[in-house]
Amino acid sequence: MTCRILAINLGATSTKIAYYEDETCIKKESLSHDAKEVNAFPQILDQYGYRLNVVKDFMAREKISAAELDAIVSRGGHTRPIPSGTYRINNVMLDEIQSGKFGRHPCDIGSYIAVELCKRNRALPLIVDPPVTDEFDELARISGIKEIQRFSRFHALNQKAIAREAAAGIDKPYEDLNLIVAHMGGGISVCAHKKGRMVDANNALEGEGPYSPTRSGGLCAFHVAKLCFEGYTKDEIFKRINGAGGLVSYLGTSDLIEVEKRIKEGDKEARKYFDGMCYQIAKEIGAMATVLEGDIDGIVLTGGMANSKLLTSKLEQRVKFLSKVYIYPGENEMKALALGALRGLRQECEILTLNNLKDSSES
Repeated sequence: MTCRILAINLGATSTKIAYYEDETCIKKESLSHDAKEVNAFPQILDQYGYRLNVVKDFMAREKISAAELDAIVSRGGHTRPIPSGTYRINNVMLDEIQSGKFGRHPCDIGSYIAVELCKRNRALPLIVDPPVTDEFDELARISGIKEIQRFSRFHALNQKAIAREAAAGIDKPYEDLNLIVAHMGGGISVCAHKKGRMVDANNALEGEGPYSPTRSGGLCAFHVAKLCFEGYTKDEIFKRINGAGGLVSYLGTSDLIEVEKRIKEGDKEARKYFDGMCYQIAKEIGAMATVLEGDIDGIVLTGGMANSKLLTSKLEQRVKFLSKVYIYPGENEMKALALGALRGLRQECEILTLNNLKDSSES
């Protein structure tokens, strides 16, 4: 029987929705939201009603009934670190997302939307390879302060999907390769893939690695601590790190097309901070090269910003001495979500839950 799946993927300034029948995408849509509009909500989870209506409007336009779906799969939310896989959303998961203990991102809202739309219907609310997917080596967890541990927080879903696609292009099994994958979107994550495991990556959500269109990236801890005692609230500090950092902080926009337009028009500030972002991405790729001890089969550039030839050419110039550079513009997250749900529906993999599941960062 045909499996009918609705996939939703909420980004900082986007809502992506796709309807699949088995492996085939029937309908899809990617909606951009003005940064000022979404930033007007005091807290990220306050966007729930706004984002739910966006999904419902898509379903109404495309005449998709929740009662006829077999699964509604979201990119996933921030819970305790967990192994890679397909998970059913339950109250344990929602409680951990609500707590904010493990981070906060608009993708958290997708779990609530999936549960809401599955109510009184047969469809299963699912997530696949959420941002908290954790396959880190033990040395990667050490931070430098005993009370703080590094966690796996990055674009795990697209990282896995694109790494497998790149492996197919190289014509070798993903599990046999060492790759460095740079996902470049509203946030930027650079990950070392070692023989099928994502063994280290910058925490793209909470202030590690390069700055991005909306995030601060790594900052001097002393200066952040100083800001905390200069009248800023906790929420204001968090907002500067994730949402109002990076290009937004320097140039007032997260739109890379606008930034490149300014550069062409001779805007020196736009050029400076665009180049600074490229510089920091390349530095992070270099850092991951040391994780793999220089044994690198390929460097993969992906995400929405990989559509920028100006950005990818600058990055390739800096890192090509390490390994061949492969460019996969955009992301494969919607297909990855749908296929992960499909594997679960077909019983090709176990559909996991968080009940009594051990924190994978403790393994």
